[in-house]
Amino acid sequence: MIHGIGTDICDVRRIRASVERHGERFAQKILSEAELAAWRRRSARWPERGLRYLATRFSAKEAFSKAVGLGMRMPMHWRRCEIANQPSGQPCIVLHGPLKDWFEARHLVAHISVSDESDYAASFCVVERLPPVRE
Repeated sequence: MIHGIGTDICDVRRIRASVERHGERFAQKILSEAELAAWRRRSARWPERGLRYLATRFSAKEAFSKAVGLGMRMPMHWRRCEIANQPSGQPCIVLHGPLKDWFEARHLVAHISVSDESDYAASFCVVERLPPVRE
């Protein structure tokens, strides 16, 4: 059963302005440790690619927060929601701490799609409620 859906479009130029204003501190607020390491690698090789990576993660986390119905209220927190990739390259959501506990207690599973172009990043998230496991 569908629990919720969420979508978000992020203007990469706004992310650029935030990074210019706040430096790495902005990325540290949004990204998990694993995402931060990937952002640093991408930014070092191609700064524009690093900005788009940050924008897609920002957008995906916004879409996820809408799909679960929490917005940016506890237990939802930027760093507790990680956008990773399956070996196939498909994006997936990895949750941490109290957000993971909250999500699993409700038997939820999330599906995320991300896309970016030069000026925009977009994400779409579907959260399903799985039937309880019967023993």
